[in-house]
Amino acid sequence: MSNLSAHPFDDLSVDHVQYCTGDLRAAVDWLEGGYGLPTFARSAPGAPSPALGIGRERIRLLVTQPTPADGIGSRYVQRHGDGVADIALRVNDAAAALDAALSRGAELLRPLQQRDGVTTATVLGFGDVAHTLVERVPGGDDEVLPGLLPVAPTRDRDAPRLHEIDHFAVCLPAGELDSTVEFYERVFGFDMIFTEHIVVGTQAMNSKVVQSRSGKVTLTMLEPDPRHDPGQINQFLERHGGAGVQHMAFSTDDIVDAVSTLEARNQEFLTTPDTYFQLVEERLVLVKHSIADLRKLNVLVDEDHHGQLYQIFARSVHPRGTYFNEIIERVGARTFGSSNIKALYQAVELQRSRDI
Repeated sequence: MSNLSAHPFDDLSVDHVQYCTGDLRAAVDWLEGGYGLPTFARSAPGAPSPALGIGRERIRLLVTQPTPADGIGSRYVQRHGDGVADIALRVNDAAAALDAALSRGAELLRPLQQRDGVTTATVLGFGDVAHTLVERVPGGDDEVLPGLLPVAPTRDRDAPRLHEIDHFAVCLPAGELDSTVEFYERVFGFDMIFTEHIVVGTQAMNSKVVQSRSGKVTLTMLEPDPRHDPGQINQFLERHGGAGVQHMAFSTDDIVDAVSTLEARNQEFLTTPDTYFQLVEERLVLVKHSIADLRKLNVLVDEDHHGQLYQIFARSVHPRGTYFNEIIERVGARTFGSSNIKALYQAVELQRSRDI
């Protein structure tokens, strides 16, 4: 019997993310061509569903076009379209982690199995998003994805400097925020590190951020406030068909360079009113970058007691207009900048109003 007192989720981290799509080629063009994330693995001939491993450094995406043989993935695409279907979590002991999760109320989706030297098991997270628990042999190849064959990645000297997944933003139906936070605290030992009620005009939402004990897995959870007018969170939930990942944030060590490179690859970002940057000059002394560069690229900036953060949100190219990516640079900051959450809400609302 596994020792549940050993806290199997103490050293939790993101192993990889499964992105399910109805058009594998288009998804690869977007991530590889647009974001400079090379293909490092592909499914073997005759595999139930075609799939590719895409990414660099600590960004590993399993991009899959599920067929009916892949029951979980196929159901996800049918219900939600393209999107993050599985946030796979690295654990030291998959058997102990699975025992702990099930004993604390998680729902089993796939039992413990071993393939290509990797031990996995899958439980349900929020909505239809799963968490595959991944145990790897110490010192093994982190790019091994069970069932996929390694390929030599294409060298791209002009790729943006993106390093790892900083956090995930999760949209939840009204009334489900508190219970979802409690689920992650109880099952995975997460801590709630931030909470805020945000009002923008006649719309409002609640936000709570939960983080693993290791600090390596962060979920920013959002729900609409039904006492106010419907807004972008409601629209996401309607178009997506329930709870889901609104965006992933890729970290960089130089956001000005990264965004400039991404724009040269035809990636578009949400714009920010010029008044935002006028206020930045009044409330912050920048430790990196210039107001001119931030204004030119529409990069947001905020700070906490530990330092500053710079972030920007890509325009959604999702067929349903739901999922998008974020680019973030932390210069010491550990939180998310409360004014930037509001700025994101306003920017997405502006895009939404233009698209109606």
